[in-house]
Amino acid sequence: MSDFRQQALDYHALPTPGKISVELTTPAETVNDLALAYSPGVAEPVREIADDPNLAYKFTAKGNMVAVISNGSAILGLGNLGPLASKPVMEGKALLFKRFAGLDSIDIEVNHRTTEEFINTVANIADTFGGINLEDIKAPECFEIERELQKRCKIPIFHDDQHGTAIVTAAGMLNALEIQGKAIADARFVCMGAGAAAIACMELLIKCGAQREKVYMIDRNGVIHTRRENLPEHKLAFANNTDKRTLEDVMDGADVFLGLSGPDVLPAETLSLMAPNPVVFACSNPDPEIKPELAHATRSDLIMATGRSDYPNQVNNVLCFPFIFRGALDVRSNAINDEMKVAAVEALRAVSKEPVPEEVLLASNSSSLEFGRDYIIPKPMDPRLCSRIAKAVAQAAIDSGVAFLEELPEGYME
Repeated sequence: MSDFRQQALDYHALPTPGKISVELTTPAETVNDLALAYSPGVAEPVREIADDPNLAYKFTAKGNMVAVISNGSAILGLGNLGPLASKPVMEGKALLFKRFAGLDSIDIEVNHRTTEEFINTVANIADTFGGINLEDIKAPECFEIERELQKRCKIPIFHDDQHGTAIVTAAGMLNALEIQGKAIADARFVCMGAGAAAIACMELLIKCGAQREKVYMIDRNGVIHTRRENLPEHKLAFANNTDKRTLEDVMDGADVFLGLSGPDVLPAETLSLMAPNPVVFACSNPDPEIKPELAHATRSDLIMATGRSDYPNQVNNVLCFPFIFRGALDVRSNAINDEMKVAAVEALRAVSKEPVPEEVLLASNSSSLEFGRDYIIPKPMDPRLCSRIAKAVAQAAIDSGVAFLEELPEGYME
């Protein structure tokens, strides 16, 4: 057993099994405390909430509580291992919510036979929480699940594998294109992979200015084009009217390669076909579509990002999802919409361009970090992320009409 594997197992088992617990927020030491906490005192907020459901945000933890929910059908890169096997990941997500945004979170793993059963289960418990983070649910079911829950629930529903990945990718991509002197509207994109994350990334990049007709998406059967038959709805939206059929065809002269597929699928000779000053996001984890060492040896003019923490420019969902929920819950938003996602992209981009605090340099074992080819997105430990992204998202929720509050609280996130 490798040292790291044993460390990981020990981390989860010791000193107490798991990574999260429940803590009390009010006194529970005296008879009077217990009388207020439970019977008979608890009847008073019960009556208040029965008269006005909005008061649940005043008298309960609802407004600071996120559920992390999965069926275990697409756990990390490990595949469909079932709900219970996903529990360490969901607890980990809860840990991140608490560590980075101060949000309480509980994991829920759902056994079900049909997609409808999963949707009904989540919809029936949704009012317990201020928001729901869906996680590790395979495509195409994840699209229907998120869409139906958004229709049925009055709280934000967010599939992080789709939209968290998309927001961080878009922020890094826009910065990389800026550094390379390329306008997103002029850039030609190749997207290797056509799953939930790939679809969400490209849809958000299009909202940020990319041109759909300049996007070439590739699945296991090659380029997705208009003459292919029986394409599912989510792929049909990216069917390009082209005669190009292979990776080599579409990479010739491409400005951007976005990989959300598998390891070592981008050969060096294919990378060499790209236009000058290319951008390569090889985000397959733990092994990228092309190893950074090989990519840089092949093209000295590229900007590269991966999903790994041991290389520059890590595309990491923790850069956004805790703070998006923080902002959404603080204004009691009933959704996380496109306006809020774009606001998160722009806030994340802006932090990248500012001087990096000394504490971030220390935490990331870096002597210096400056906006450029090896620093296009912030480090996860950057304390500015919560305030900047949460405030931008909260304001976008208000401006787009999905927030209960009509303005930000005075001094919010200052």
